[in-house]
Amino acid sequence: MEQRPKLPVAELAYRIRRHCVEMTSRANASHIGSSLSMADILAVLYAKVLRFDPQLPQWEKRDRFLLSKGHGCAALYSVLAECEYFPVKDLETFCQDGSRYAGHTMHNIPGVELSSGSLGHGLPVATGMALAAKRDGNPHRVFCLLSDGECDEGSVWEAALFAPHHKLDNLVVVVDYNKIQSLGRVEDVINLEPLAEKWRAFGWGTREIDGHDRAAIEKALTDAPFSSGHPTCIVAHTVKGKGVSYMEDKLLWHYRAPRGQDFDIAIAELERAR
Repeated sequence: MEQRPKLPVAELAYRIRRHCVEMTSRANASHIGSSLSMADILAVLYAKVLRFDPQLPQWEKRDRFLLSKGHGCAALYSVLAECEYFPVKDLETFCQDGSRYAGHTMHNIPGVELSSGSLGHGLPVATGMALAAKRDGNPHRVFCLLSDGECDEGSVWEAALFAPHHKLDNLVVVVDYNKIQSLGRVEDVINLEPLAEKWRAFGWGTREIDGHDRAAIEKALTDAPFSSGHPTCIVAHTVKGKGVSYMEDKLLWHYRAPRGQDFDIAIAELERAR
């Protein structure tokens, strides 16, 4: 049976962001900026779009969501906890010795479809899942969230060629285009522009949106597929570290953890914006 979280989308996005700040601070862990940039996307996906049942994580008719940018797993663990796949208290063990909640997504956690972290693997797996669903006559959809820096990987573009060839209109890709990757700005490492045009040229129905406008996110996801017989790509323009002013659009917060005064300021800002 399909279930939805009881929280409004805005409250769910707030809780994702707060959990991420608390988790990374407690563990002195990386990737807070990457987690915050996709919080609104995850909130809309789980509150408004995906078909799932946390009591039956392997429900055959569930939609599949793959977080290819597995380093942002704090956000995925947070939304899964809020959707009652497991107790919220479990998040306190994030990145602790012996915890199953590792710093990259792990498949042994309810609701996680793919262990990820090595970039460029999520979309190839998602295309395989979508193709299998088509051939088996199953109605579920496959959603895959990529990072922008991940689009440097050749495996992404191999899968991007494969999906339109097989008319996988049950496949939706969202690119978290926050313009910063691990060691620099995307435009300086490998410039992806014109990114949306590349996906269109490969045969994808493509739309660019503000990745923090929750109404725009919902409309794009519910409109998919944009073209029958074609997979969908949503290029979501986001801000690294969104929601915490001193983190926003700052490379430093790819790896740094919010601790001490930084933690206090982050929590205060999230509370004020709630």
